[in-house]
This record gives sequence, structure tokens and C-alpha cells, in this order.
Amino acid sequence: MANVISDETIEYVGILAKLELSSEEKEAAKKDMGEMLDYIDKLNELDTSSVEPMSHVFPVHNVFREDEVTNGDGHEDALKNAPERKEDTFVVPKTIV
Repeated sequence: MANVISDETIEYVGILAKLELSSEEKEAAKKDMGEMLDYIDKLNELDTSSVEPMSHVFPVHNVFREDEVTNGDGHEDALKNAPERKEDTFVVPKTIV
């Protein structure tokens, strides 16, 4: 194990995580953190120079499109059904007196 985690580091991580660890839990956490760092070091040995960086696991395409009016909003057809109309709006009776 090349990465050795100090007691101060475990104490600091415990404070950040708001954990109260027993001495056995601290030793187990030191061992686990060391193993994780060793694994990261092993991954860093891989040659990734030919791998294209990506920001998402799946290919992401622009999902937005231009707004195009194809058949209108039916505004005139809706106003044809109005019992009373004033210019381009419905006229409705006043409900609050």
C-alpha cells in the first residue's frame, strides 16, 4: 500500500463529514481510503491519450429547435365561438361587484 493516510487526515475528514469514529472505525477508514487512493494511482497508469474526453455517457445532441409556426394557434377559430367579441379578445360578464 503506497498511500498511507495519517491520523490527522482521518480526524479532519471525520470533522468535515460530521462523524464521530471509534479507533477501530478510524483504522478501517484509513485502510479503505488508502486502498481507494492506490486504485486511483493504478487507473492513472493507463494511457488515455487517445481517448476523447466526454461530458456525458450518452451522445447528447441539441434538443432545441427553432420555433416555427406551422398551422397557427387557432385564435380566429376560437373567437368565432365567442358570444361577444371586442377586437381580438372575448368579452365576458363581470363576476366581481
